[in-house]
Amino acid sequence: MIFARGQWGGEFHDDFKLWPGDLCCTEHWASSGFPNTDLDQLLKRHGKEKIICVGLLANTCLEATARIGMELGYHVTYMRDATAARSPEAMHAAVNIDAPTYAHEILTTAELIAAIKAPPAAAAA
Repeated sequence: MIFARGQWGGEFHDDFKLWPGDLCCTEHWASSGFPNTDLDQLLKRHGKEKIICVGLLANTCLEATARIGMELGYHVTYMRDATAARSPEAMHAAVNIDAPTYAHEILTTAELIAAIKAPPAAAAA
């Protein structure tokens, strides 16, 4: 079974373990992280207005979450090099054709890190 709890792929990678204060929504069993979860409520309760989409699958789960996030009013950043799909064609379609229709920004990991580290005045410019 793929992504089963306690199995390979079913747990967060050690580099992405939750830290004290991190938000974690209820599990979802469909394509998007929003329907049938408390993700929208958690983000709004904590004043979050931006989401950054990383992971897999670029052309299904991430795209569905990003599209619904945009429709709910979130600023959506889609990561060009921190996502994956089952084929180069699916990845190309997800990042280069579909994402520009809903994502506010499509960045590489290096670009995101630079933006996060930038002083507030430089980030706003």
